[in-house]
Amino acid sequence: MTDAVVADRVQFTFTVMYHYLFPILTMGLAPLIAALKTLHLVRRDALSAAAARFWTRIFALNFAMGVVTGIPMEFQFGTNWATFSAFAGGVVGQTLALEGVFAFFLESSFLGILLFGEGRVSPRLHWLSSILVAAGALISGFFITATNAWMQHPVGYAVGPQGTVHLDNFWALVGNPFAWWQYAHVINGAILTAAIVVAATGAYYLLAGTHVAFGRLSVTLGVVVGAVFALTQLFPTGDLNSRNVLVYQPLKLAAMEGLFRTRPGAPLAIIGMPDTTRGRLLDPVIVPDLLSFLTYGDFHATVRGLGDYPRDLWPPVQITYYAYHIMVGLGTIFIAVFLLGILLWWRRALARCRWFLWILLAQLPFPYIANEAGWTVTEVGRQPYLVYGLLRTAEGASPTVVAAETIFTLLGFAGMYALLGLVFLYLVLRVVAAGPADAPAGPAGAAHAVPAGQ
Repeated sequence: MTDAVVADRVQFTFTVMYHYLFPILTMGLAPLIAALKTLHLVRRDALSAAAARFWTRIFALNFAMGVVTGIPMEFQFGTNWATFSAFAGGVVGQTLALEGVFAFFLESSFLGILLFGEGRVSPRLHWLSSILVAAGALISGFFITATNAWMQHPVGYAVGPQGTVHLDNFWALVGNPFAWWQYAHVINGAILTAAIVVAATGAYYLLAGTHVAFGRLSVTLGVVVGAVFALTQLFPTGDLNSRNVLVYQPLKLAAMEGLFRTRPGAPLAIIGMPDTTRGRLLDPVIVPDLLSFLTYGDFHATVRGLGDYPRDLWPPVQITYYAYHIMVGLGTIFIAVFLLGILLWWRRALARCRWFLWILLAQLPFPYIANEAGWTVTEVGRQPYLVYGLLRTAEGASPTVVAAETIFTLLGFAGMYALLGLVFLYLVLRVVAAGPADAPAGPAGAAHAVPAGQ
């Protein structure tokens, strides 16, 4: 692989992973804002309205950053990945265009009403704007995932006389069996992230003893939603997405699990260090036969290992393996934390248990790490292909772009994104410091009334 291709990959990796930090929250937060607006429409309580208003401001900042950081990625398809664009543009151009329609027309149009229309439009129209913003976020997320799913499992295409592909069946593209559980897993992870952000923000206010009523609502909403979506992130979305990988990309599954030898009764590695030179896991902690059961529902089923495939088709095994285990490990922690939160909520001690509030606050960065790790598994585990089975990554780069040009622009992106990140954090912290406008204050000192033994 040439230096230019490596530089192109590093640049796109940096820009896409930085960009995805913002859609994670917008896709997950939009349904929660819609739920708060629905609660306000039904109950007419000031607290739900203030909470929806607060989170809409956070949503708008994330949406703006997502747009700004997403634009350079579109240009990179033409500058750094021109061969890929010429090869697959007749397919992926369809879904990317539809994503733009829903993100920039539906989502952004009604976001304006949601931000500035309160008191200027009817309550029902303002509520409807929150529903349509959520719909736009979720639908645009689907078309992006469908684009990626086609690159993972190409369907609905035909090969033209010049060797390029074009769309042959639109419904096969959007009905791609790889897309639906991948999309469910992505959106589930986004909502889980939003729940953790909401709970952590509420925990901050309760620990500080300010905006107590809003803090209680945020912690309760975050813990209840988080418990549901932490569990569904494991099953069914995570499990059935992994089954798609088993069916369509068994080599990726072997790398994810660090399974080098094909064997019946394959063990599940909890931890270990993959050694590709000797073809084994170093110092593993394993559960015998469990991988066979999880993949085929049979403790004695045979699972194919990396050794069954040519080495030149192996993805970067260590990156795929570690990223997968980081994602699964953090997901397991989220389940444990939120089930504990549900127990405290059931005992009516959730908002008064300061040590648990600190846990909620401390886990704030980890859903972002888990989401990025999940996408790392998806993309790195697909290598050496850019379009699985059709186009290798080394063949998709622009032939006229040299490494020095890409490195120069990468440094520019890094500096610009660092500056944008600081501005974003400053604006978000200002919103958090100001707190929810017009929210009921709640009982004074409620956050500090912790019974003995808690």
